[in-house]
Amino acid sequence: MMRAAAGQDGRRSRGPGYDEGWREMRWRRAALVFVSALLPLSWPTGPASAADASSSYFFAPDAQGVAGATGTTGAKVLQPGKNYRSSLPSAAMRYYRLDLDDSSNAYVSVTAVPRTDARLSVADGIKVSVQNAESHICSTDSATFGTSGSPHPITALGARTIAPRTPVCADGGTYYVVVERVGTAVSAPGDWDLELTTTTEPGLMGSGVTSAPQSWNSATPTPLSGTAEARTGGAGFAVAAPVGQGVWRTPVSPGRTLFYKVPVDWGQQLSATAELGAVGGDQRGYAIDALDMTLYNPVRGEVEGTSRGYNGKQLSAPLAALPPVDYGNRFAGLPKVNAMRFAGFYYLAVHVSTGIADTFGDGPFELTLRVRLAGGAQDGPAYSGQSVPRNVFHLTAQDRKIAAEIVTDTGDGTGTRTGTGDDGTAMKALAAGGIGAGTVLLAVLGVWTVTARRRSRAV
Repeated sequence: MMRAAAGQDGRRSRGPGYDEGWREMRWRRAALVFVSALLPLSWPTGPASAADASSSYFFAPDAQGVAGATGTTGAKVLQPGKNYRSSLPSAAMRYYRLDLDDSSNAYVSVTAVPRTDARLSVADGIKVSVQNAESHICSTDSATFGTSGSPHPITALGARTIAPRTPVCADGGTYYVVVERVGTAVSAPGDWDLELTTTTEPGLMGSGVTSAPQSWNSATPTPLSGTAEARTGGAGFAVAAPVGQGVWRTPVSPGRTLFYKVPVDWGQQLSATAELGAVGGDQRGYAIDALDMTLYNPVRGEVEGTSRGYNGKQLSAPLAALPPVDYGNRFAGLPKVNAMRFAGFYYLAVHVSTGIADTFGDGPFELTLRVRLAGGAQDGPAYSGQSVPRNVFHLTAQDRKIAAEIVTDTGDGTGTRTGTGDDGTAMKALAAGGIGAGTVLLAVLGVWTVTARRRSRAV
């Protein structure tokens, strides 16, 4: 076997083809890095590497495993900006730790995911609270599965907010997130998977806003009309499909939950309606709470929910009127107003119950989502720092581009489509999962390999 001769400095000399091969290898590495960033977008619709066979929920790919403690001693710390995956046994309570400063609000979302074959009652769910080191409760929230008993992801939010009404929670130091299962003894005894995220919000520069807006347009919004475009929802918060104002449709099977995210700026008013199409034929029967839609804010706190039963005929499930996004909404007493306190991505989780299959078959059923944004974007509050993770409460130019795909609000429920260039089409295809990860990988590697070789020949 021939070996390369050593040079004068003791290193082996590299053959004439080395530089070209090295350039091509660097291009390939760059392609892999680029495609790895796209993979979450190309797997939004079913159990992939971040979901197991017992669940259709897609957990954040970067989620770190963390075991909840049975008490405060040994509770693991949750770092702001990171995603975690844990579990919650039946009739159990688990503790996690927060190390907080004395100037930022902190929000911890907990999404519980039971097995798809779990037996659930109307009272089953989770309760999340945040407590200080003296066991004082700073906040408490709960979420249940509803009367249908259909297994699907539910989310509750814990919060440590620096506000006059909770002065004992304003100090920096150690806090605890307590997650517990609530419900009845007839539920399946298996563990529920948990996804936990922590977000911090900086305070305002100066005195800032101290009261809620006095009034807002609470009239029932007219659902947007127009031709529906195909857009498959994601299977979790981390892979929620981006949608702006418009009408979107997709087939959905019983038991599935689809996630969409809508960029909503300061001063904008969001409305949404979910519709389930008719099955046709002489259908008889009724499925309770067959269609369920829940709106979550940028920190995954529940804003509003709606559910409807199904008798085989088309049905509509609109959200109640919501206020425009305003920092001062946090001082309102009404929960749905209080939750509209941030600009950023709002999440729509649409669930079709498993019970619908008992009467009307396995589907798939036609789901239509009508999203409307009223009002122009306004300047936001003067934050004294940056959120963790960054830009949670700030919309970038790319975020606004998504919302601007349909921008003309005529006041009669119609819209004029704009901004549908090649870039938008490509992003839709990736977000909807229409292009498989392998196809994207091969295409990108092919293009970049050709480019690398051309560059090599040009040298």
